[in-house]
Amino acid sequence: MIFDGHSDLLYDVTRRRLAGETHVLEHHHLDRLRRGGIEGFILALWYGWGSGLTFWPGVPGGEDPAQRLEVMLSCAQAEFAECPWLAVVTTAEEAGAARRAGKIYAFLAIEGMEGLQGPEELDRLASLGLRLGMLTWNEENAFAAGAAQDPAKGLTDLGRETVRRMERLGIAVDVSHLNDGGFWEVLKLAQGPVVASHSNCRALCDVPRNLTDEQLRAIRDSGGVVGLNVHHKFVHQDPAKRTAETLALHAAHMAEVMGVEHVACGFDFCEFMGPGNDAAKGLEDCGRAGTFLDCLERLGMSAAERRMIAHENFLRILAKAEK
Repeated sequence: MIFDGHSDLLYDVTRRRLAGETHVLEHHHLDRLRRGGIEGFILALWYGWGSGLTFWPGVPGGEDPAQRLEVMLSCAQAEFAECPWLAVVTTAEEAGAARRAGKIYAFLAIEGMEGLQGPEELDRLASLGLRLGMLTWNEENAFAAGAAQDPAKGLTDLGRETVRRMERLGIAVDVSHLNDGGFWEVLKLAQGPVVASHSNCRALCDVPRNLTDEQLRAIRDSGGVVGLNVHHKFVHQDPAKRTAETLALHAAHMAEVMGVEHVACGFDFCEFMGPGNDAAKGLEDCGRAGTFLDCLERLGMSAAERRMIAHENFLRILAKAEK
């Protein structure tokens, strides 16, 4: 069974509910989740404008990031009320109880904080179940600069205050979308494990969203974890090598650099967002997630190592970060 450390399904939930649909997860995603062996995941609140590629320009008030966040939260809560097979959890213990009850379980994350006026607003989100937080998506905001921005920029004063508050609230800090300068500031500030929920290795695919070996070791030293990302552009720069097998090589490289206990899944399946969001060949949607574990087996990873990567490592880190 697989724990996916980064899922954007709430994007599809919000888009479809605003168009009048209900039971979105059940009607459009549940079969694939079960077929792929997804026992649980982290559902991200990604409400970014998305370079004009999202539905938000057609939503009244959609130009306001705070309004977008509230709309997504409202749609998510309405959707959860329709899903008796899904348990929204806040602790590893609750996740285990949901698993034993035969339910898929979900933690919540926020992917970028441009919709917040300040770190104190995290208190409400923590009360709603938020367990993982990214200061920014790819943009620059009042907290930090994203991976698409100047790599020399660090966190703002507001960003530093937010990292401290997140740790007090038991919200793990996620650096997947930070630029390099912000990454190193977080690693200096953090008192607990740091997560990169959906990033690969720059040594195998040299793009800003991936991590250098030095960054991988820094996350290891924090006690954190890195989740592997299926997005085609982060797997290999040669389109012919954007495959499940190549993603498995990223996992093997991480295991060599950090130790297998710091490697996890953060697949970021988002084929439902339209063209340009393709995954590696063989991992086209979450229903094929098991292919990745098959590739790890062919690389010689043991059953115990595959279990660690599939679900044990990420859940252990979330348990460590609990308040």
